[in-house]
Amino acid sequence: MRGRQNHRRERHLRQAQTEAESVLWQHLRGRRLLGFKFRRQHRVGPYFADFACCDAGLIVELDGSQHLAQSAQDQMRTEFLEQRGYRVVRFWNDTVLGDTHSVLEAIAIALVPHPDCGHLFPAGREKD
Repeated sequence: MRGRQNHRRERHLRQAQTEAESVLWQHLRGRRLLGFKFRRQHRVGPYFADFACCDAGLIVELDGSQHLAQSAQDQMRTEFLEQRGYRVVRFWNDTVLGDTHSVLEAIAIALVPHPDCGHLFPAGREKD
């Protein structure tokens, strides 16, 4: 259960979501993607993740053109989230709007754990 904190900022961000966030949320909400529960504008420390699947430890961030000028801040944010055990995947808003299916496939792949198969060589190559 979440603590008693002021949730005004999360509510504001949800109400002022971008078109890309709205489109993606329609596919993530209600456990629609592989049965995983996503939260939108989920607070992690000082940051608000666009979408977070806490059970899978995955954060999905959507970036608009303003992120071209703030790559250093985005990198610090990603490192902060990764230090707290999350994997972060980022997509451009244009990609979400123009190729939603591919974005959902990429998120699905990130959700499902991939066990280390122990191969020492790349696929298709054999030992000498």
